[in-house]
Amino acid sequence: MKYIFFILILLISNLYNFALAEEISTTNVISNSLNDKVILDTLWVLITAFLVFWMNAGFACVETGLCRAKNAVNILAKNFIVFAITLLSYWAVGFALMFSDGNPLIGLKGFFLLGEDNSPATGDAYIGVYSALNWTGVPLEAKFFFQVVFAGTAATIVSGAVAERIKFFSFILFSFIISSLIYPLIGHWVWGGGWLSNIMGTNFKDFAGSTVVHSVGGWCALTGAYLLGPRVGKYKSDGRIEPIPGHNLSLATLGALILWLGWFGFNPGSTMEAVPEKIGHIALTTATAASSGIVASCFYAWMRLSKPDLTMIINGSLAGLVAITAPCDAVSVFGSFVIGIIAGILVVESVIFFDKIKIDDPVGAISVHLVNGIWGTIAVGLFSLDTGLLYGKGYTQLTVQLIGIISVGITVFVLSLIVWSAIKATVGLRVNLDEEISGLDKSEMGLEAYPEDVLLPE
Repeated sequence: MKYIFFILILLISNLYNFALAEEISTTNVISNSLNDKVILDTLWVLITAFLVFWMNAGFACVETGLCRAKNAVNILAKNFIVFAITLLSYWAVGFALMFSDGNPLIGLKGFFLLGEDNSPATGDAYIGVYSALNWTGVPLEAKFFFQVVFAGTAATIVSGAVAERIKFFSFILFSFIISSLIYPLIGHWVWGGGWLSNIMGTNFKDFAGSTVVHSVGGWCALTGAYLLGPRVGKYKSDGRIEPIPGHNLSLATLGALILWLGWFGFNPGSTMEAVPEKIGHIALTTATAASSGIVASCFYAWMRLSKPDLTMIINGSLAGLVAITAPCDAVSVFGSFVIGIIAGILVVESVIFFDKIKIDDPVGAISVHLVNGIWGTIAVGLFSLDTGLLYGKGYTQLTVQLIGIISVGITVFVLSLIVWSAIKATVGLRVNLDEEISGLDKSEMGLEAYPEDVLLPE
């Protein structure tokens, strides 16, 4: 009998150990599964951030190609240094103002990336200071890197509109202000838990930044171009518009293709997690809007200007991409097709309009980023499958989109006008007449992009 009792004790003990081992094994599987998801999501976020970073090369090529050879080095230098300025200022101040906990207007914690982070995918129980980004489980520094390349895009948009006549230092100074204050302020309203994230029972929707990135950059570009005035010789006294052709359309075309590639990081990467269905759909709507924007701008410019204009085709692709940035996750492929067509037509008419009112924008940045940033944001309220007016979902989303567009527009216009005016009153905005005529490469940079061969004495 005692042996039977002993055997029962052994069996119970083994069953307990087996159950405990199974529980530990299950816990390990769940933990490993969570770790695998974090690893995959982090790789996805970083790879797409690298693509967005590469868009700096695209902007540099487009702007340089569409401007004159005598200003090429200056434009290349601006596009190179703007990201460095952005990263440092966004790390120190901008990211905290945009994503940290604070109030409906601005974040107030976590400067220099020193705040704690909470990633729900890892099972952490505490709440860090960047709760607006708690929905994604990737590490804090990966979140920061993805967001800083977006901030860099907003800052570099300005470069093209003020090209060929702005002082190099003045541009650097403005780049610091937009990346540390203006862009983070609007970003907090929309993506950082600010007041636009909950209005009229819904939220202002801007999935990847038609307003937050492109319209913000576009408004700053508009005020800068206005205060600078047009380039010498652009507008004649009799009212004629004198075209100033770019010096290298091959470079501009290559830049546009680089930007298109970068947008596959910009839009699908904004999921900040590797979900196949989401990123596949967003990649397709992004490509479709760009393609229909190209076709629409080509044929509309052909009809409007008598010839198919390559610069309009380039800007048509970018207009379609900007317009689909806000609604890319929420619309059907057919919806993205229509959005791109309208964007392609809008960009042509917008370039013509700004020329008529003598706002000199050498590369069409205002027409691409501001005008089509606004259009893309409106498109959410019209074409969203879940909330769009055209799908019988009522006016609420469209109304919220319009409130966001107007409030962001007024705020950024006023702030940028103040900053540009302050720079103009202190260090000055524009180079002098002789420097502009000789070219900024010689006068500001002391280096030419295409120097003649110099024979050195033997």
